[in-house]
Amino acid sequence: MQIINRRSNAYVTWSLLAVTVVVFLLETISGGSQNLLTLIHFGAKTNYLVQEGQWWRLITPIFLHIGIFHILMNGFTLLYVGQILEPMIGHWRFLIVYMLSGIMGNLASFAFGSNNAISAGASTSLFGMFAAFLSLAIIYRENRFLTELGKSFLGLIVINLLMDLTMSGIDIWGHIGGAVGGLLLGYALGLPNISRPKMIFRALAIVVVVVISYYMYAKGMIVYG
Repeated sequence: MQIINRRSNAYVTWSLLAVTVVVFLLETISGGSQNLLTLIHFGAKTNYLVQEGQWWRLITPIFLHIGIFHILMNGFTLLYVGQILEPMIGHWRFLIVYMLSGIMGNLASFAFGSNNAISAGASTSLFGMFAAFLSLAIIYRENRFLTELGKSFLGLIVINLLMDLTMSGIDIWGHIGGAVGGLLLGYALGLPNISRPKMIFRALAIVVVVVISYYMYAKGMIVYG
């Protein structure tokens, strides 16, 4: 089985990074990326507004960042990891993993996180990317390259979650939700032109994504309603 034999520019990765940078510049000139009113105006997640019906705040935080260090860290991570993952799984699969993992992370934050917090950042999606490598390692465990990648990114997930426990201002539930989303979506999508995993298991993974997402949305609406 050949994994990265296809030449492919990671143009989805670069496009996502470009949108993120443009949004950050707009934040900066509109009052500052650390200004609470600016963040809310641009779509940061705050639970009471989601509960009031502004569901798009489960999507827009993926492209928002709070401060220059935040966007530099996430931007470089997106660029580095995206240029590995996107050519491997394909453009559309990569976009689906990135966006839906981010949404699941924001749903987890909505359901289990602080009611008073304002959340923003691509880290929910980044954790999904990390976990997608773990899925590929599980599916194609006979491939040593994918197995080693999976181990590396599993370690990265564990280390970052442990760090989250010791740091303030970090949305650990968003990271957990993003990782769960990436794990399930990576399993559902697999690699292009390879008939593994079986369709029944792909479908089951998608069903689990839908069920978990609905549960978290419903729980957030009940807890904060």
